[in-house]
Amino acid sequence: MAERTVEDAVHETLDQQGWHELRAAATEVMQRAYAPYSHYKVGAAARADDGRIVIGCNVENAAYGVVLCAECGLVSHLHATGGGRLTHFVCVNGGGEIIMPCGRCRQLLFEHGGRDLLVWTVSGVKPMSEVLPDAFGPDDLTHMADMADAAAEGTD
Repeated sequence: MAERTVEDAVHETLDQQGWHELRAAATEVMQRAYAPYSHYKVGAAARADDGRIVIGCNVENAAYGVVLCAECGLVSHLHATGGGRLTHFVCVNGGGEIIMPCGRCRQLLFEHGGRDLLVWTVSGVKPMSEVLPDAFGPDDLTHMADMADAAAEGTD
């Protein structure tokens, strides 16, 4: 049997049941969020390229600027349990309703899922390339490093 690649996992569409399983996982973890200040609980769940589900919930802090979004916890869970890439993502509020990640978290999700990460948004499932168009990411840093290397070679 051929080994499954990251590209296979990303392009594999979840059926309705798979999306509902992710939403249920996000709703369950949302109930464990620590939100004593805003009372706005958030839960997130995603599928990784190896099929495992990773989760996260928001964790507030009295120093408001150091709040951890649910997406931060989810990405930490991804790496703590073996790494890989995110392929499918959903985020819910305290009522279990689909919500959009903030801009900072969209950037975080882009870093760990790329342009093809499928996100269940308030207006349906969309690839990250539509959720965060023209995103800045690791390829941009590699490009700049390559340009610097080329310039350094030209001065020899």
